[in-house]
Amino acid sequence: MGKVFAEISMSLDGFVAGPNPTLENPLGEGGERLHEWVIRLKSFRDAHGLSGGEAGPDDELVDEAVRATGAVVMGRRMFSGGEGPWENDPKADGWWGDEPPFHKPVFVLTHHSREPLVMEGGTTFIFVTEGLERAIVDARAAAGDKDVLVAGGASAIDQAISAGLVDELQLHLAPVLLRGGVRLFDDVGPEPPRFELTKVIASPLVTHVRYRVID
Repeated sequence: MGKVFAEISMSLDGFVAGPNPTLENPLGEGGERLHEWVIRLKSFRDAHGLSGGEAGPDDELVDEAVRATGAVVMGRRMFSGGEGPWENDPKADGWWGDEPPFHKPVFVLTHHSREPLVMEGGTTFIFVTEGLERAIVDARAAAGDKDVLVAGGASAIDQAISAGLVDELQLHLAPVLLRGGVRLFDDVGPEPPRFELTKVIASPLVTHVRYRVID
């Protein structure tokens, strides 16, 4: 069985999205700057059906994670930005069009049930109403020997850390100050785990920091 790891891009002042998010700008003001490092990479462009892209240490890190991941867990906000009944959600089929970039099962946390959504390219969205722990159990079963990625947003990652379900945490620190928005770790419980630094890779647009949970 693989590990459960959480991964997200974060500003230097601890935010994973900027202030005032909208459906047109779901990452909030300045939030897209957190991801400038990844959109130029070959592995990212391959997953999105695009040609070209840069190689190098950043790309190798992303490609390693993509290949190791057998299933993904994410919150409703990351999936569509909406809330409430699905029939009222203008992005009810997600942000990514007919062929999302995951190419594997994705378990979406929601309070509103619906049938699985089968998309082109191997992505199936499964909607879980029984909470994060159930989503991770189901994702582990779907992933087999591969890893489960808790992709975000901040609330889903905080819940997973608080529940003791995360084995590794990988942060991509962008040299950006957002000065507001959605902050990681604000909702971690009163007894957070301890982390051990296992890897650091630095490049001009990002510093990748990987931690292992040790208790």
